Amino acid sequence: MPFTARPQIEPDLEFSVRLRDYVHRVSVAIGVGWESCAVDTSSPATGYIAVDWRLPCHADRDVAVLWDETQGWSVAIETHSGEDFIVVALLGGSLAPEPEAVAGFLTEVRDGVVTTAGSPVVPLPRTDLTARLDQHATVPSH
Repeated sequence: MPFTARPQIEPDLEFSVRLRDYVHRVSVAIGVGWESCAVDTSSPATGYIAVDWRLPCHADRDVAVLWDETQGWSVAIETHSGEDFIVVALLGGSLAPEPEAVAGFLTEVRDGVVTTAGSPVVPLPRTDLTARLDQHATVPSH
């Protein structure tokens, strides 16, 4: 089969597609279905994955894995009043680590191994972030 270049699409759409795909891949690594996920590509872009267990120290609160384009992945508990999430652990290091690394981080938080913030991430311009997310794309990039 001859090589076919991927057609160029508008940058905001490309970012949206790549982020949704990336969050989906993380949800699969965690063992959660897409129905438990949400993505918002406004600025700052965010991702949300609900998990079906609770932390022992917050047994009355639902747990979620969050992604933010300025901070990367974190584990948070939900509040009862619909206020902001309470972050209990921040992965740090990279805005787009391998999905399996996020799943491992979540396991460590659930097991009580990680309870502090990871190293800070370096925010990236959206074009660079899209390229980083493209590393996790289901569609070949070339």
